[in-house]
Amino acid sequence: MERHCVFIATAVMMIYLVQAQDTTGFINVDCGLPPYESPYNTTTTGLAYTSDTDFVNSGKTGRIAKEFEPDYDEPILTLRYFPEGIRNCYHLNVTRDINYMIKATFVYGNYDNANDDPSFDLYFGPIFWVTVSSNNTREEIIHVTKSNSLQVCLVRTGATVPFINVLELRPLPKTDYVTPRGGSLNLIFRVYLSNSGFGIRYPEDIYDRTWNSYFDKELWAEVTTNLTVNVDKSNELPHGVMATGATPLNEKDALNMTWDVEPPTAKSYIYMYFAELKTLRANDTREFNMTLNGKYLSGPYSPIPLEAQTITAEEQQCDEGACLLQLVKTLNSSLPPLLNAMEIFTVIDFPQMETNDDDVAGIKSIQDTYGLSRISWQGDPCVPEKFLWDGLNCDNSKNSSPPIITSLDLSSSNLTGNITQAIENLSHLQKLNLSNNNLTGEIPEFLAYIKSLLVIDLTGNNFTGSVPPSLLQKKGMELNVDNNPHLLCAADSCVNKEENGHTKKSIVVPVVASISSLAVLVVAIFIFLVLKKKKAAKVEGRRPSYMNASHSGSSQPEIMMKNRRFTYSEVMSMTNNFQRVIGKGGFGIVYHGFVNGTEQVAVKILSHSSSQGYKQFKAEVELLLRVHHKNLVSLVGYCDEGENLTLIYEYMANGDLKEHMSGTRNRFILNWGTRLKIVIEAAHGLEYLHNGCRPPMVHRDVKTTNILLNEHFEAKLADFGLSRSFPTEGETHVSTVVAGTPGYLDPEYYRTNWLTEKSDVYSFGIVLLEIITNRPVMDQSREKPHIAEWVGLMLTEGDITSIMDPSLNGLYDSGSVWKALELAMSCVNPSSTRRPTMSEVIIGLNECLANENSRGGAGRDMDSKSSIEVSLILGSEVSPTAR
Repeated sequence: MERHCVFIATAVMMIYLVQAQDTTGFINVDCGLPPYESPYNTTTTGLAYTSDTDFVNSGKTGRIAKEFEPDYDEPILTLRYFPEGIRNCYHLNVTRDINYMIKATFVYGNYDNANDDPSFDLYFGPIFWVTVSSNNTREEIIHVTKSNSLQVCLVRTGATVPFINVLELRPLPKTDYVTPRGGSLNLIFRVYLSNSGFGIRYPEDIYDRTWNSYFDKELWAEVTTNLTVNVDKSNELPHGVMATGATPLNEKDALNMTWDVEPPTAKSYIYMYFAELKTLRANDTREFNMTLNGKYLSGPYSPIPLEAQTITAEEQQCDEGACLLQLVKTLNSSLPPLLNAMEIFTVIDFPQMETNDDDVAGIKSIQDTYGLSRISWQGDPCVPEKFLWDGLNCDNSKNSSPPIITSLDLSSSNLTGNITQAIENLSHLQKLNLSNNNLTGEIPEFLAYIKSLLVIDLTGNNFTGSVPPSLLQKKGMELNVDNNPHLLCAADSCVNKEENGHTKKSIVVPVVASISSLAVLVVAIFIFLVLKKKKAAKVEGRRPSYMNASHSGSSQPEIMMKNRRFTYSEVMSMTNNFQRVIGKGGFGIVYHGFVNGTEQVAVKILSHSSSQGYKQFKAEVELLLRVHHKNLVSLVGYCDEGENLTLIYEYMANGDLKEHMSGTRNRFILNWGTRLKIVIEAAHGLEYLHNGCRPPMVHRDVKTTNILLNEHFEAKLADFGLSRSFPTEGETHVSTVVAGTPGYLDPEYYRTNWLTEKSDVYSFGIVLLEIITNRPVMDQSREKPHIAEWVGLMLTEGDITSIMDPSLNGLYDSGSVWKALELAMSCVNPSSTRRPTMSEVIIGLNECLANENSRGGAGRDMDSKSSIEVSLILGSEVSPTAR
């Protein structure tokens, strides 16, 4: 049976709808078609197809080999392929809340004379859709649009180049093909039971569903009629589909249909279509039941003569993904079961929302205004996170639903003209960097009215006029306008100081309440710098060699340690020209590689527009060059060559803890003992940073995605770009700008900007709650969205089973779990002084593991009681919002 999985696609700007649609409202895009050949009408369906040039800004055009052309209709003959970039996307304007059938066709046709089977991924908006690995396939999805735009993205995953031939979009009635949870329907197959061998589509099917004929001659008898079969006006089944059907040759046999689903846990939506096609005699009865893998679905049922009826079975799960539908004759029936046609779908849920509509419109308008052609600026700007647009930071947490853009860095991007008004659409923007461009005109006042915007860097441009007073008066604003020679400042309001005879126009609008307070602050800073300079002079002899020289002509110190330093050409060689992507974060893309041809490594390349930049790069290298612990990811080397900054780590074959907890890595469930072992090892790495380093370090970003697992499932702490030294010799904290991940962020640190090792303890406590509950850190659907608050609420009921991960099926020592819960909740205490140290955490976790290892012996049953003091954990500041 030919198998069809689904996919998505297109809707177009109104100016092109005239070209792309006919009277049925269809939208048809011929990918790779030259614009001068557009539009045209196909000979088989009469539908009008248009070129794709207005919906994609990358790729090259091709045509299938001549020997394959006779086998295909006109739209399939051309294609667009994407030899450059990881992700390339079609951007399509659609109407919100419309039920669309969206089809994408892929016919390789040896267009490149390589005879190479394709393999690449398709994404529908932010969601992975399917891997295309066939030379001839069509993907189809039925989807209710949730915004006014759609992205169809082709993602390169290996050596083969992604390509696409056709994108088609069809509106459907809102009452048909709708799932109760609002998910989308992924087509597995659509068949009518006939021996004709012909496919049916438009114009016979007014919605252009493609019906393939399917018939088992050895087991079935064909039933047909020349009479008209009445069909439901909503789904308008074609007459050719309903005027034929199949019954078993042996009237005692069941009529069987089989299919497989991937993944095996996927649930099927089954649409069965029936109409009695024979004229029954007075004593004839056709009656049957329907079962799926032996489980009753529906019946007893008798088809109505010449009247189409639909029976739907929703959310049906099959054993290990193998489905067997059986129509079984009842004892009262004189005739065998009859089936005319059927459709099988699986449900695709969309847990990740697309980026805020206004933000998408704003960033695309900025892209169009300045003609930005960055290869990563395709598809959804914020999601998935591994495809985050270069130069953007987003809030993708459940605190922000949908995701929003919080930072825009377009420094050194050759921008010209004025600052575009489109930036105002980014209403959640916190940081804006337009430095080192050739922007002109006046600085617009609307920047002051973006409420969240508090950091603006406009250095190195050609602005004129003066800084708007509203910007100068905005409390907390950091505004840098240095090196704008034609910029005037009213009453020297933006003159900060003189440097080498040049006026430095760098502003920090203070929150200081009075001139006297400012004076005190200046004196304090002066004294601090003098003391720091004297202290630095004393330890100058211990200054590492890699802190000398400068980076790329800037004042940033260059890292020099030749035995661990690689050239950029060596980095290209070890990654085979950056062939295999294994991850992406705020720093940039992570590639798989080999050192010396045998040692596997993870190669993290700093994106040129990364929000982290050289400061975090230097911090991470410096830390990893001086710390060595079996539970910290080792630095194999680095590259610091001009604009090319690279970190090379040991390869962690089993990914991160988050993947294994969420099930995205594999289908295996980590048992309770393994979870404890992993967090104990991570705790040892963190404890070493706090107590084994000189000076001690605070990680500042402890979370399950930063706990990596090697081939032996040994845990190691990773990602040290935000790490900071913390004070010793009697000092209790260091004041610093808040950094970290929402949900894991210490509320006391967030409130006071005072960083201590107990901030890491708080984050580690959240990790413990995750491995106990296997629930998201933030979930707005809960009565208490933050995991610590929710666990605290559930503990008032004293029932461990309502908190513990249900996938463990009770296979754990309850005493071990209660001890771990008690430890986790003490770690997330709102008061840092009441949290344990990491050394104490390790002792407690070892006790948990010992209890679990003794399970089956004298383990304590503590399900009915707990030593946790709930009053200690229900604070009002458990869930800070990231700024």
